Amino acid sequence: MRADDLKDIPLFAGLTDAQLDELIDGSTEVPIELGEDLFHEGEPADFWWVLIDGAIALHRKIGREDTVMGKMDVPGRWAGGFRAWDEHGVYLASGRGLADGRVLRVPSDLLRERIDAWFPLAGHLIKGVYGTARAIESTARQREALITLGTLAAGLAHEINNPAAAAARSVSALDTACVTLLSALRRLAEGEATAAQFSALDELRVELGAGTAIPDPVDLADHETVISDWLDEHGIEHDWFIAPPLAAAGAGVEWCERAADVLGEALEPGLEWVASTLSTATLLGEVKESTRRITELVAAVRSYSQMDRGSIQTIDVTEGIESTLVMLGHKLRDGVEVVRAYGADVPRIDAFAGELNQVWTNLIDNAVDAMNGVGTLRITTRTDGERIVVEFTDTGPGMPPEVAARAFEPFYTTKDVGKGTGLGLDIAQRIIAEHHGGTVKITSRPGETTLQVRLPRQPVSA
Repeated sequence: MRADDLKDIPLFAGLTDAQLDELIDGSTEVPIELGEDLFHEGEPADFWWVLIDGAIALHRKIGREDTVMGKMDVPGRWAGGFRAWDEHGVYLASGRGLADGRVLRVPSDLLRERIDAWFPLAGHLIKGVYGTARAIESTARQREALITLGTLAAGLAHEINNPAAAAARSVSALDTACVTLLSALRRLAEGEATAAQFSALDELRVELGAGTAIPDPVDLADHETVISDWLDEHGIEHDWFIAPPLAAAGAGVEWCERAADVLGEALEPGLEWVASTLSTATLLGEVKESTRRITELVAAVRSYSQMDRGSIQTIDVTEGIESTLVMLGHKLRDGVEVVRAYGADVPRIDAFAGELNQVWTNLIDNAVDAMNGVGTLRITTRTDGERIVVEFTDTGPGMPPEVAARAFEPFYTTKDVGKGTGLGLDIAQRIIAEHHGGTVKITSRPGETTLQVRLPRQPVSA
């Protein structure tokens, strides 16, 4: 490699031929081969890798998955070299050949020596900025992750608590209903009712099972009062237990009269048995519905977290959006109306599903915050040529142009101290742009702010 190979690279602008030769003499030209690793995540960053031509994919292990974080595809892009200023510096990602070319591998100690000799002040500045920036970004990103995790955990706990509490109440009531059912059945079996009477009573019970319940709460309460009065007139002591399930099942005074004709002296235990049977069926239905809801929530969490799935998948973006809405349900329920406008012709795409869910979380959470928890969130999906478009539109006050222009800057936030890190939209843009080859755009006016995400059918880094 000669100095002429480096002159046109902006990174080396201002260096003389002699300086470039000094850098080249202590360095090595390394060929880039497709699929071959040049350096590895976590290893000491003993070299500074400067791209001359070709392309390198930067990837790292996240959990059990090998995830592409970005790429070097413009001459002058560089990676590593951190040990020039930090004795503990390691590669933050692995570099793998994406297109044939070559790279200049500069030892970190040579990089430090040349910087100190050519730009002594710059060396001190780089060391200070590197250490400070790394500490700030590490702390801020950890806090952003903890905030997101806390939000999701609180939401999930809130969502699961409702059906879990309902199931617990139903099980408790079911225990009482079963005790009453067995007691009534024992009284019937002790001689207060014959086999023929019990068979006829069971036929009447089946009629209620096939009947239509009264849906209106006011009508149901009135109907329950009528049955309770009838029971009281016939000397039934437990009318408070018998009347509600009979009314809910659609029984009327006419049905009660028929039951009285069938049962005779065994009217009270017979009606208690029917009421207990109806209550048991209703409570079992409530337990079934509650546990079904819990199962759905667990499935939503599994879908959101993408557990046991590969990084790149062929996905339906609406599934990820829906699982994210479930995770954030506690923030949406009280004052936010979600309007879905999903396009029927939107195709499935190849994407990093878990990362897209992180994007949807940030965009939805920001929209809810912008509306102070009250307003309308409209989510739209559609196709536009070879790309799909996902839009999140909120009815908040909107962003001034100067805020919208800086919204994607890392650490820039308009939230109060302690309420934001300024990394949400930065992370979203990095995932969409660097990992998927898409774009994120903001359009805003008073009362309407739209975050538009455009995604190719296949991520460029796949």
